[in-house]
Amino acid sequence: GAMDLAIGARQTWVMMDLLTKQGVSKVVGQCSYPLTGIRCVKRIYSDVATLACTPQGLMLIDKVDGLSHAELEQLIGLHITV
Repeated sequence: GAMDLAIGARQTWVMMDLLTKQGVSKVVGQCSYPLTGIRCVKRIYSDVATLACTPQGLMLIDKVDGLSHAELEQLIGLHITV
């Protein structure tokens, strides 16, 4: 199932909308539900940005035109290195 995919894959990439319908970031600093795999996601592709998940935290790979780095950090609520 999901655990085999999360743990067995060399790289796990997530594709998602960045925000919920209520405007809350889906990318969080700490998960509130039990995890299928811990620290297995390597990259997040969203509708506004592509982020790498590194041991040091999130790193910006790309973002949509017109969105500043500061605005993206404010949307997510976490520090993002460039």
